[in-house]
Amino acid sequence: MHKQNKLPISKVASAVEPFHVMKLLGEAKALEAEGREMIHLEIGEPDFPSLDCVHQAVTDAINHGNTHYTPTLGLPALREKLSRFYHDFYHADVAAQRIVMTPGASGALHLLLTALLNPSDKVMMCDPTYPCNREFVNLLHGEVLSVPVEASTGFQLTAELIELHWQPGIKAVMVASPSNPTGTLIEQPELLAMANFLSEQGAYLIVDEIYQGLVYERAAETILANANLPDNVVVINSFSKFFGMTGWRLGWIVAPEFLIPALDKLAQNLYLAAPTPSQYGALRVLESDALAALEQRRQIFEQRRNRLYDAMMSAGFKIPCKPAGAFYLYWDVSELTDDAEAFCQTLMLHTGVVVTPGKDFGEYRSRQHVRIAYTTGDNELLEAVRKIQSFINNDG
Repeated sequence: MHKQNKLPISKVASAVEPFHVMKLLGEAKALEAEGREMIHLEIGEPDFPSLDCVHQAVTDAINHGNTHYTPTLGLPALREKLSRFYHDFYHADVAAQRIVMTPGASGALHLLLTALLNPSDKVMMCDPTYPCNREFVNLLHGEVLSVPVEASTGFQLTAELIELHWQPGIKAVMVASPSNPTGTLIEQPELLAMANFLSEQGAYLIVDEIYQGLVYERAAETILANANLPDNVVVINSFSKFFGMTGWRLGWIVAPEFLIPALDKLAQNLYLAAPTPSQYGALRVLESDALAALEQRRQIFEQRRNRLYDAMMSAGFKIPCKPAGAFYLYWDVSELTDDAEAFCQTLMLHTGVVVTPGKDFGEYRSRQHVRIAYTTGDNELLEAVRKIQSFINNDG
């Protein structure tokens, strides 16, 4: 019988935080296996499958033997098509040579931060924010500078907050518009003010736009459409959310041209190239008929947002900011509990409704917030609100 392996792993790996919601998801799946009915509002993934035209395009690519490595920066045809997409969809002039295809937006973040950070460099971000942002900085031995944000700023950084919290050693500021977990936006003049201030400080502005396209009551926007944008802005995007291709693992970076050689050689070493079949699928999803189908899905998400938000507010629940994009509500549960993680656990066991505790997104008031993903149908969303309301009235 072998002795238990006690060989060490790295300190940085030991320090990485897991997604706490995955524990809830595992328990929910176990309850489903026992026959319990569960309503899943915890995972940030569209419930729609990728489009049939994507499946057909990938099948055709495979049948034609297009399964070899692409150039590291991506299929030239896809980079050109994305450039045209920016022009037609966003009225932004983005040269194809500035676009780098990556294995998902997470791969894009890892690649980009590897290109930018030296050990001990600081990266400013808001709290709450997408958890991997912190972990990628930690993996590279950088320092995370978290700035607590409130509903008064839409749970977003502002140019004023950046300046207020500025300190030596900051290499980059990371923002997301729309954001996860709150679904709020940063207006374009504010983003431009951030970029200009950071340019004066010799620092980068990294803008996560992976939920762009999924915006409501307004046109989709990108910071790249701003005239006279300084050359310190880098945009991350993905085919996962608006384009509905989560499992295909394909994202991209739009970077200043001077960064492209560094990103190219790093990508060669980190992953060589993004998945080839996925790139052929992406070529197809950028066609006008596919974009029209995705617009219909966007309208469904907007309808879900409205119905869920209205139902939650009618039930007396506190949603500090009505989301303007993505597919999340950020629920303030401070009047119900001071332990959101325990609340989510108890809610799941008693009602079958699974939501994400704020702990996954940071420390600031995380014990008083819960994220709800409206990535399921209207009937389930309304039933979830009914069950939550009944649970709180009876047991809260």
